[in-house]
Amino acid sequence: MSQATSSAGGSHSDETAIIQDLIHRGRAAMRSISDADQKRIDELVTALAWALYKPENALKMAQLAVEDTGIGNVQDKVVKNQRKTFGTLRDLLRTKTIGIIKQDEGSGIVEYGKPVGVVAAITPSTNPAATPTNKAMMAIKGGNAIVIAPSPAGWRSTNSTVELMRSALKRVGAPMDLVQILPAPVSRSMTQLLMAHADLIVATGSQNNVRSAYSSGTPAIGVGAGNVPVLIDSTADLDQAAKNIVQSKTFDNSTSCSSENSLVILDDVYEDAIAALKKEGAYRTSDAEKKLIEDNLWLDGKLNRDVIAKDAPVFAKGIGLPDESGEARFFLVEENAFEPKSPFADEKLSLVLTVYRAKDFDHGVQLIRDILEVQGKGHSCGIHTQTPGHATRLAEEIDVVRVLVNQPHTFGNGGSFKNALPFTLSMGCGTWGGNSISENLNIKHFINITHLVTEVDEDKPEEEALFGSYHAKYGTD
Repeated sequence: MSQATSSAGGSHSDETAIIQDLIHRGRAAMRSISDADQKRIDELVTALAWALYKPENALKMAQLAVEDTGIGNVQDKVVKNQRKTFGTLRDLLRTKTIGIIKQDEGSGIVEYGKPVGVVAAITPSTNPAATPTNKAMMAIKGGNAIVIAPSPAGWRSTNSTVELMRSALKRVGAPMDLVQILPAPVSRSMTQLLMAHADLIVATGSQNNVRSAYSSGTPAIGVGAGNVPVLIDSTADLDQAAKNIVQSKTFDNSTSCSSENSLVILDDVYEDAIAALKKEGAYRTSDAEKKLIEDNLWLDGKLNRDVIAKDAPVFAKGIGLPDESGEARFFLVEENAFEPKSPFADEKLSLVLTVYRAKDFDHGVQLIRDILEVQGKGHSCGIHTQTPGHATRLAEEIDVVRVLVNQPHTFGNGGSFKNALPFTLSMGCGTWGGNSISENLNIKHFINITHLVTEVDEDKPEEEALFGSYHAKYGTD
């Protein structure tokens, strides 16, 4: 079956047959590499990485993504395609996944890495090339096969990316069916069938897809929604904070789940921070302009696809803002007080950044917490500060997986060359966000581990060592 075979008008039995064939071919491909050593597996992963990283391919896939989905911009998608692929390859080539991956003589345990099976990868329209490649690299690193279920809007560009990866596998003498894709048109029923037949589901994108994955009966890893709030405190380097924020907020027209959606600025530096942001290209909207944004960014309670993730001039024109606003890089909307029912408290998937004024740091922490209760709990938050204790306090008090300090959030949250988070396009949000993982999706989620256990010297403490302090305080009754 061609990877582009259409299933239009197919019955449930036809779709079942298609899925069974994809799974069968994936398992056969896995068997053909079952004896591969780590060096060979790494060669396959590198081939997949080069398929998208190659400059002309990164550009072509970026162009297709914008043409197909109408969101983001080509230049930034090229950067994303290359940066995420390069960083992920760095991480993967430093990791053992085949054979003995860890040996601890002290504990007497030897760990062996083994495949999880055929992976069903649910991928979003926001990253129709980078996310499938990222997941395919991780899957193949574990000796698995992968079948990608793309967003219908991104099918053409995702399919083109898959064809690049399949060609790369063929070039190095590996079975192309290690990487497959659902045929167009992608349907909800076909995606659900894939999830039911696969060995592991990795779901990125809409929370409906994540919930479907968890209820499929197949082991699943889902990631949560973003709505990142970032705090600027009184000790922040305001100029550097503004540079970081604009770099992050405007990247790929704010399609990333890690893009800042709200700023919380302490009162005593509020106007200076706004001035620094304006210097970097922010447009400070008036109350009337704020109302225009509210009326046109959301239609019938849903984000307006004609203006989300669009370049600033396109956004400004679509909203009806003054001509001079189109020369800005992004748009500040100020809220006089926190209102959980305000749409500006939610994720906006656009170049709109909500700004709150906090009377002091305690109030700022509460505002961060309030914003995440609307959406994004578990995902992440950030802070610009020269006071380490403030960052520590956010980590201690806010229920998020990641707290970024003095970083452009989009470029740090999913892995960076300047922090130790693993590169990924899928951010786990813990049980706070309804997820099974509280870390960045990474290679360890794509392998099973067999533990060879041998006896060591007995490690059994005396009863007094375990119960002594309790008995001394409460007695033995």
